[in-house]
Amino acid sequence: MLLLSKSWAAESQLVDTISDNASSNGYVLGSPIRKLEGLDLRYCAMTMMSESSQGTALSTGNGAACLGNPLNAVVWLARVMYERGFPLKAGSLILSGALGPMVSVKAGETYIAHIDGLGDVTAVFANA
Repeated sequence: MLLLSKSWAAESQLVDTISDNASSNGYVLGSPIRKLEGLDLRYCAMTMMSESSQGTALSTGNGAACLGNPLNAVVWLARVMYERGFPLKAGSLILSGALGPMVSVKAGETYIAHIDGLGDVTAVFANA
């Protein structure tokens, strides 16, 4: 999954980020869907580049950046939603959190994120 940040995200403060749903303006899902069996999400490294970055990573991180393991974030969310009377439903899409710093996107650019063990996702942004 590739999260796309708003262009003002770098200048925003924590309260702005929280009120704006973590500054994500969209997301891209990859395929095929993969079972987690045999995959340790803590060690899944993520690298995001763009076509114009000429192989230079724009953002890097790993699963441990998300509360030590992305599954910890999902368990926390499931507990809180259950306690508030809104349990998660089977088949729901859950965004567990970013594995690396956000990147502001540019019109006309193509971004590719690779996550070890899961694969690649690509997002292409049309010129304005």
